Amino acid sequence: MTNKKFENAINRVQQDCPPIWMMRQAGRYQPSYMELKEKYNFEQMCKLPKIASEVAMLPINEFDFDIAILFSDILWHLEGLGLPLKFDPGPKFQIHLSEDNWEQYTDVDKALHHIKFQSNALEATRTALPDNKSLIGFVGGPWSLLNYALGANKASNEFKTMYLKKVIIPLLKDSIRVQKAAGADAVMILDSGLGNISKNYYDKTYLPMLESIANIGDVGYYVRGLPASSMSKVKKMKWTGIGIDSTIDLQKTLKTTTGFVQGNFNEAHMLLDTNAYHYELDKWLDTVSNTTGWVCGLGHGITKTTPTENVKHFVETVRRKFS
Repeated sequence: MTNKKFENAINRVQQDCPPIWMMRQAGRYQPSYMELKEKYNFEQMCKLPKIASEVAMLPINEFDFDIAILFSDILWHLEGLGLPLKFDPGPKFQIHLSEDNWEQYTDVDKALHHIKFQSNALEATRTALPDNKSLIGFVGGPWSLLNYALGANKASNEFKTMYLKKVIIPLLKDSIRVQKAAGADAVMILDSGLGNISKNYYDKTYLPMLESIANIGDVGYYVRGLPASSMSKVKKMKWTGIGIDSTIDLQKTLKTTTGFVQGNFNEAHMLLDTNAYHYELDKWLDTVSNTTGWVCGLGHGITKTTPTENVKHFVETVRRKFS
């Protein structure tokens, strides 16, 4: 890895200025993205590697972020398993997983072959990136993917556990390995669809599944809304890093985590009028006394109405503050 800022953050090496990366940093808030959207639909933007690479490079070229992220979607893995997917404009499945049809949707090798466009996009992005920038990939969280697959269908916890262990976890593990081989310095698990998981199931059944993924190495985990006791268990795993939202104390988390911590400015503040936004950003940065292990960013992804001048100001202000 030639991006020393990101390498230092992963290895907890003290540095003044953190690397900067934001979830959904390539997206609809950018006029340059919307220009491409006039030529290609979302599926084409994800599945044509050269276009996916071009999209991933847009925020690097415009805002000089330290890290690029694969431009894709977490749901292509489910399409690869055979669940027909259409974006119109949001994701819609014509068929959902159930306890009656699940055996039709278990071919992990077929799914990996289907999503080869992701590794091709990573290779193209890696080639386009300057040597001093890092590249990360991502997959959806297992439970989040299962929720999408089931849709409104009801299923027992026994079934959910079986399908996670038999299909989704092996698919995600293999996908992570493929993304790393294609040039990703790390792969993030984006697991924000946990609203319907019980604490008992998360702690006793789900966490061991996650740990088996963390043990691959160079894997990060983003989650929001976990109880403090569950979050403390997440921190003890061998993650390369974790992402936290704006409700979590950044400084305390940096002290209790072994890898990097990504976050955690409130993304809603990026939508405020100029003076209010500048005030909130400055106030937040004044609370940061320790930058070791920190990857500076938002609590969640950039929203589609975020002014680009606010993104530019964020990057410039952080670098000025910690230079």
